[in-house]
Formats: sequence, structure tokens, C-alpha cells
Amino acid sequence: MYRGFWYAQALDRDGALAPALEGTTQADVCIIGGGYLGLWSAIRLKKGNPALDVVIIEKDRCGAGASGRNGGLANNWWAKYLSLMKICGESEARRICEAAESAVDEIGDFCREHNIDAQYRKDGWLWTASNPRQHNSWLILTESLNKHNANPFRAIDPEEARAKAGSPRILSGIFDPNAATVQPALLARGLRRVAIEMGVRIFEKTPLTRLERSSPPVVHTPRGRVKANKVVIAMNAWGAQFPELKRMIVVMSSDMVATAPMKARLDAAGLKDGVCVTDSRTVLNYWRNTPDGRIVFGKPLGQFAFASKIGALYDKPCPAAEAVEAEMRSFYPSLKDVPVVSSWTGPLDRAMKGLPNFGHLAGHPDIVFGIGFSGNGVATTVFASRIIKSLVEGANDEWANCGLVDQKMKLLPPEPFRFVGARMVRDALVRKESLEDQDRDAGAVTRFLTSLAPAGYVPNQKK
Repeated sequence: MYRGFWYAQALDRDGALAPALEGTTQADVCIIGGGYLGLWSAIRLKKGNPALDVVIIEKDRCGAGASGRNGGLANNWWAKYLSLMKICGESEARRICEAAESAVDEIGDFCREHNIDAQYRKDGWLWTASNPRQHNSWLILTESLNKHNANPFRAIDPEEARAKAGSPRILSGIFDPNAATVQPALLARGLRRVAIEMGVRIFEKTPLTRLERSSPPVVHTPRGRVKANKVVIAMNAWGAQFPELKRMIVVMSSDMVATAPMKARLDAAGLKDGVCVTDSRTVLNYWRNTPDGRIVFGKPLGQFAFASKIGALYDKPCPAAEAVEAEMRSFYPSLKDVPVVSSWTGPLDRAMKGLPNFGHLAGHPDIVFGIGFSGNGVATTVFASRIIKSLVEGANDEWANCGLVDQKMKLLPPEPFRFVGARMVRDALVRKESLEDQDRDAGAVTRFLTSLAPAGYVPNQKK
């Protein structure tokens, strides 16, 4: 299976495999999914009540899905402040953004406390313009943040932006110091180790086959079942197998390439620390370096899952590798001789507002879900686990009543319209943003299609 060098590196250090579930077992809580949300939730539940019997079932190995294949950018949520305000008002939007910001430090503190070498580096986020049309694309956001005395971004001059990114293509930018990078698969495997040490029972190579919505619910697997007082659906894009969740998201890929190490040359170019770098596209370019001097570069150019049926769609060679590599080399033309040594793809659970939703599946009081992280789950899942914990415990607190719980979400259309429409909108965005690189306008049809796109980092008051 093609998961890229992140996951291969992690398995080289820890290739342990938990047993598959055989027979029937009982638990206080059964979490479906061994990625970030499932692992952080299990750990937080056990910290709150060490006697709680928590089981995780995972269809592959913990971290084998999106949690081990992402770019490793642990950003906070101030960029989503305007979207949050529309959902839950200014004060709740601010509280959520502050929680998301604290999650970045919580990852670092957790790694230090538990001796997890996840290559955590808190060196900030550089949000850039890579063509003239992107200049000040963040201005609506930062002006609103200034109005509410909540702006973490620092304006920087173009020379500093280019120097931080190490790329001559960067024209301008702003900088947020409260972001970090991690090696995502090493973080996932570290969380798995800590969860096991705390007494969480993990069953790998144990896919969900059926969820019996009884009271209490029963989780069925190929050779066993879990009778649990509470069930948590923490499956990322795979959660779309539930009809109630399917239309909350579109399952799409993000595609990544990694170069050979070239630390001395990156240091000389200026990309010498763990800064997260993005530009201002909707079809986002995002990248960072690694401690050994690689560039890891990503862009969501690949495949959509028809009817959200994932199967082995994302466990194949990345179909967009050449296009992603070409984009990367446009930012670093001086590195044209440095080979790309790995490429991979993975699924995203993309929601219309780019924000996750939480709640009880079809109102069932004992089945909790979180879905729609939209490729921003590295830090988001840390504070999202607080929401999961409160919903599992039936609490009536700030997290169970969070503005992200039971949102009135704009649902995506049914199939085949979702699949066809998603491809048309994505292709229109790529076309429009390629024309903008040439300082040219897109046609009316392309502009209309792009107006239907989900919310991205760049503020759009219509979304």
C-alpha cells in the first residue's frame, strides 16, 4: 500500500500490531477508528476516569489513515474565525479559536511528557500570496480580528516572507507564531503507545462490519463484537458509510510529494525551521521542511470517492504526483535537480464550511460522532476530544454545548450530483487559479462553478 515515507518511517520505529478482535467483549466505551480523534478521545476519557474500560477498533493499524498521511501542519483556527462567527456568534467563536490555539501547545507538552519523538517544532504559520491576485486575501479576516482584539497574525514585508519560505515566488504574507509541524505518523504511533500504557484495549486489523443501534449499541466486526455502553464514531472520511453523516462531507484526496534530503541547500535558501507555509488558493498549496532537510509539499488534486465509498482508492500510487511535483518546483526552481523520492495520497472528510460537526448519530443517546475535519485535524482533534468526552459522559458543560455540536450544516447534494459536481468545481478552481497566476480572469462559467466551492482558508463572506 502507498502511504508515503511518513508512515514507513513510523513503522520502522514501531511496527507493533495489536491483535484482532476475536469473540465478544464488553466495554464502557467503544471507539471506532484508531486515528487522531479516536486516540486523543480515548486518552482524555482515561485521564478523566482511569477505571473506564475503553476499546478502540481499527480497520488497519492505528494511524494508517489520514492521521498518518497528512502534511503534519498543526495550525490553529483563527483563520476560521469568520465562519465560526456565522455558526455560533462572536464570543463562542473566540472561545473555540482559543481552545484550538491551546491545542498546538498541548501536542508539544504531551510529546515531551510521554517521550514521543514526533519531530514537534513550534515555528509558526506563514500565510502567503503566490500571485498578485492573492495579495491581502486575508484582509477581511484580520480586520475583523483586530476589531475584536483577537488578531494573532503579524504583518511582514515581502522580503521577510520570501526569506521565511525560501522561495522567490512568494510575493507577500502574514505570520502567526502559534502553529507547529509534526511527523504525523510518529505522533499517531506515540498516541497509540500511550493509550495502551493507560489501559486502552486496542484491536487492529478489525474493521467495523455493522453498528447495531440498540440500547446499549453493539459494534460488529468480522470475527467478534463489542457490547458497549457508549460508541464513538471517529472514522474521518470512512464515517461517510453512515447515511446520516454521508451528506455532511465529500470524500476527496490530498496528494503529497517528498524530496530527497538537502538540508544545507534549504538552510541556504532560508527554509531552515519548522514553519508551516501555505498560499491563498482554495486548491491549497501547503508545505514545510523536515528536520533532515526534505521538502514535503501537498495539494488536493486527486480523486473523489463516488458515494463516499473509499475501498482501496487511496492505497494506490498517487495519480496527481506529477502535477503536485510541478507545483512544488515552481516555488523552488533552484532545486530542480533534487529528486522526489516519495508520493502518496489520503482521504479528506471535506465539509462545506471546512468545520467539523459533532453530535449523536440520528439522536441516539449512546452513539457519538465527530466528522468533517477537512484536512485540518492535526491540532483540531486535540480539542475535539474534549467535545467527544463531554458527549460520551452526558455532561452539560461548555464542550457538550459547544457551537460545533449539532450544527445546522449545509448538506452536500446526493449522488451522482455530489461526485460530478465536486469534480467540476475542483477543476474550475484549478483553472481559475492557474489563470490568476498569469494575472488573467476566468470566464463566467468557471467563476460560477468556483462560487459553489466549500470554504477554505481565504475568507469568503458568502460561505
